[in-house]
Amino acid sequence: MAARIDLTLDCANAQLLAEFWKTALGYVDEPPPTPFSTRQEWLASFDLPEDDSEDDGAWLCDPHGVGPRLSILKVSEPKTAKNRLHIDIRVPGHGSPEEQWARIKTESARLVKAGGAVREEFGGHHVVMADPEGNEFCVAAASA
Repeated sequence: MAARIDLTLDCANAQLLAEFWKTALGYVDEPPPTPFSTRQEWLASFDLPEDDSEDDGAWLCDPHGVGPRLSILKVSEPKTAKNRLHIDIRVPGHGSPEEQWARIKTESARLVKAGGAVREEFGGHHVVMADPEGNEFCVAAASA
């Protein structure tokens, strides 16, 4: 059996990034773990420092259960360098190269409206972008 993975993003504003990544990936807020009825109840089960807040974290999941879970956690230190691991968002890869590039450009524009930024375009192949806190990701076509 292959192992499943979760991804975790460190950040300064968990709620801001959660909204962006829900839009980018089509993810939803993950329900709290059993037997808890709310995330707040689950967090209260830990011995967290008093200055920790429910807003310091967000837990997202693919509503279809296919993609990895995404945890977004507030940390005190700022981002200082390029990500060593990044997310690739894949648009459908069918059609001509021009049609694929048009879908990549459309998806990139949608993500700019959601708060992302274009860093660099590799014409016809992929677009390097950043989320609202500067975490790099790419938009490219899926393998046909």
